[in-house]
Amino acid sequence: MTPTQTLASATADINQHAVALCSAGQFAEALSMVTPLLDDATLPNDTRADALNIAGACCFALRNAVDAENHWRQCLRVKPGYAEVYGSLGSLFKSLGRLSAAKAMYRQLVSLRPDQADTHHHLGNVLYGLGYKEDAEASYREALALRPDYAEAHYNRGIVLCDLRRPHEAEAAYRHALRGLHGCAEVHNNLGNVLVELGRPAEADAAYREALTLRPQYPEALNNLGGVLKAAHRLVEAELACRLALAIRPDYAEAHLNLGAVLADLERLPEAEAACREAIACRPDYAHAHYNLGIALFKLERYADAEQAYREAIRWQPGIVQAHNNLGCVLRVLDRFPEAIDAFRQALEVCPELAEAHSNLGHALAQLKRLPEAESAYRQALALRADYGDARFGLAVLLLRMGRFEEGWRQYECRYDEPSFVHHKTRAMLSCPQWSGETLAGKSLLVWQEDGLGDMLQFSRYFVLLKAQGAAHIAFACAPALHRLMARVDGVDAVLDHDAALAGASSYDCWMSLLSAPLYLRTTIDTIPHAAQFALEPALVEQWRPALDALPPGRRIGLVWKGNAKHHNDANRSIPSLATLAPLWSVPGLSFASLQKGQGEDEARDPPAGQPLLDLGAKVTDFADSAAIVAQLDLVICVDTSIAHLAASLGKPCWVMLPERDIDWRWLHGRDDSPWYPHTLRLFHRAAGEDWPMSVERVRQACVERFGAATPESPANDKAPTETARSGL
Repeated sequence: MTPTQTLASATADINQHAVALCSAGQFAEALSMVTPLLDDATLPNDTRADALNIAGACCFALRNAVDAENHWRQCLRVKPGYAEVYGSLGSLFKSLGRLSAAKAMYRQLVSLRPDQADTHHHLGNVLYGLGYKEDAEASYREALALRPDYAEAHYNRGIVLCDLRRPHEAEAAYRHALRGLHGCAEVHNNLGNVLVELGRPAEADAAYREALTLRPQYPEALNNLGGVLKAAHRLVEAELACRLALAIRPDYAEAHLNLGAVLADLERLPEAEAACREAIACRPDYAHAHYNLGIALFKLERYADAEQAYREAIRWQPGIVQAHNNLGCVLRVLDRFPEAIDAFRQALEVCPELAEAHSNLGHALAQLKRLPEAESAYRQALALRADYGDARFGLAVLLLRMGRFEEGWRQYECRYDEPSFVHHKTRAMLSCPQWSGETLAGKSLLVWQEDGLGDMLQFSRYFVLLKAQGAAHIAFACAPALHRLMARVDGVDAVLDHDAALAGASSYDCWMSLLSAPLYLRTTIDTIPHAAQFALEPALVEQWRPALDALPPGRRIGLVWKGNAKHHNDANRSIPSLATLAPLWSVPGLSFASLQKGQGEDEARDPPAGQPLLDLGAKVTDFADSAAIVAQLDLVICVDTSIAHLAASLGKPCWVMLPERDIDWRWLHGRDDSPWYPHTLRLFHRAAGEDWPMSVERVRQACVERFGAATPESPANDKAPTETARSGL
């Protein structure tokens, strides 16, 4: 044996002993043993390279990354083909977050050892960390081609496939992973996430529960289970799951967010707000928490706060399209329509195919009377989603407002397709077929009130036309306040309350709503039928005459300044108080009688000083009473409410003060008269920026022009009429 061979043999023994020490976890001792060999240029390259590799491993284990890198790099200079060292450096760089360097090492190792599944798997992990998801997925596939049962590679590939929006493949990957990792809670949890995306919530529920069986204290799985339970409307269980997740991890922002969403569904809005704020406290830049906070605040009608929340969501994540859309909805409620339009347009820049934003844009444009643009927006929404009820109803109302009745009436029937509309419930409730324009000859027809009292008064003109279609019997199911008046309308054979009509619905051949009559009777702007002839009860006229005769001589003016408080636009259409009408009292020769019912009645009982008012509304029991009073007046001045239709149908001059915003479609666009009541009704529109006192002043001036310095005259009707007498404006 030569001296060189003896030295090499001894060095190999040192390396072997050092490896044994490493295996025993004695890294410092192993490093001390090989250190004298590291700079010995007399050693064979393989032997010295082994010593440098061992030194690198010892330093890595001792958390001395700098020396570990130096030793391994020196090792590669001594022996460039030392494959294991490339893997070691890859692991080192990955642990240090130097992923690009790690990628280079693993690619070199792949070129040296292409048949090692682990190397492809490690390369895939680094590529995924660098955001090269397609390349990462390819590396995992290479690993699985070499080792089909490689469970970790299946699992990691499943993660990448989820990110690549390939959920079906991701599910398969996770199920392959479960064969080797069945006891791994993370695999079951991730499988649950994929199943949620695939729309299989029951299976997702089972997957999350399996994860929790394996690891009961698993906050992510609890939070995800809460999401599935919320989607299934099992809200109490969902709340519990989210709270359990938070008990384990109090700073879990996502669980606070999900808890807030569950509480919002439970209508526990202050608690929902608090949960969203907790999520934000955990993560101030959590855009979705700001967004959900906006939803809760909007439902709480704290619109300014909701606006701020949506703006914060957009600040942190401008791509949340629903935040832009919902911000627009808040601004619309606040009557800031130009800003709302900007918000909806921003939403459409993010997602041009968001039908809701097109529809909301249409509504905002309509409020600004930009009707052609509004129509275009509604039609764009419907082009994207043909069954979008809100857009179709908005378009219907717009078309009717523009006087384009042919399409408008047809679109207006969509109200029966919307579950949130009372009309949808009517269709489900009545047991006879709904009339759709077929012959009525010899048939019995049930007309069902599902709209407002004013609607019934306006559209009662169609009873006589329906009778003319050959209907043998027409029954009208309506509110009690209409019964006495409607019983005397031509074409009505019976008046019923809704309960009685529902009980006997099966005995009728068909049913309909009065507001569907214009469609099937083909009403256009030029063929609107005459208003119904409301026959008065002479006894009722006489009953009310003494009260009206107590007014001073002169013109008798009926007043209604508020509508139904439950109407969606009541805040705009009702005048704030009777005192707002005070300028009318300055017109000489006028006396005023209140026809006000419901909200505002108390003002009529105790009118402001200087506004003497005969309070009749509180004593009125129904529209037959109201008709008997109106017949003895010279003029009715009111807001947009049912009395306008009654007075105009009775042939009495009626002046209607309309709001600036959300004007009802029936008054059409750009008109101060009405083809529904061509000789009796005059419209006073509030102009943009005009307040109610300014509108009232225009009405006062009209009174002066009409009545002047009126001299006392006899009452308008000396004898109780049996038919409507028409009078002009």
